[in-house]
Amino acid sequence: MKILSNLPAFAKLVYCLKYFNPYKKKIEAAKAAGDYEEERKNILAATSSWGPMIMDMFGCDLVVEGLENLPEEGPVVIVGNHQGYADIAAYFAAFRKFQFAFVAKKELAKIPLYGKWMPRIRSVFIERDDPRASLEAIKAGIDLIEKGFSLVIYPEGTRSKGPVPGPFMKGSLKLATKPGVPIVPVSMHGTYKMYEQTGVIRPATIRIIVHEPIETKGLSRQEERELNDRVEKIVKDGIRELAIQEGDITE
Repeated sequence: MKILSNLPAFAKLVYCLKYFNPYKKKIEAAKAAGDYEEERKNILAATSSWGPMIMDMFGCDLVVEGLENLPEEGPVVIVGNHQGYADIAAYFAAFRKFQFAFVAKKELAKIPLYGKWMPRIRSVFIERDDPRASLEAIKAGIDLIEKGFSLVIYPEGTRSKGPVPGPFMKGSLKLATKPGVPIVPVSMHGTYKMYEQTGVIRPATIRIIVHEPIETKGLSRQEERELNDRVEKIVKDGIRELAIQEGDITE
């Protein structure tokens, strides 16, 4: 029954591909030429067209605080919580200063139509149950960052599907500390209401807080060891603040 209920939403998702497709050849041509600046420019144009249209098409209300904390250009590593599938569209709608892609589980590559767009925008796929493959994915991500591409990582490793985030896995922040780029912590609340809460795609109010960037150059070993807990606290405190504002949890 939920499949039938979601058919109109699936049709909208297919329709919204038209906001990606004009940039396909430009992205691939720039990639083939090794012109990373041109590639990033066209990836940003594609995602900045698609993300807002998804939010608008599904009637979502997106509220962003602290957007001035997002640097004017990358590369950076954005570290946030992961509530639902709608996180990706919400990020693309909210953040339109520079290109970014995702460190995502390998299964997303199998999504019909959209699966091919994940690697096209320079996302990195990770196999959570294979430590060696996960390490190789992190190395691939570092290589992209060193070439000027920005990445988003969700250290929970899976969707929380609700207002209470899971624990952050250790080691993921090497994406930022090894190349020495800033970390931008981001708290997001409400995306799970768009699908995961009921199993039917519907409108939702999505709130985002962009926190102040954390520089990773010159960190001491002790500061680097404490970095994961520091970022996790910032992100989770922000989620709690947003969830209380929405009345989804109590103080």
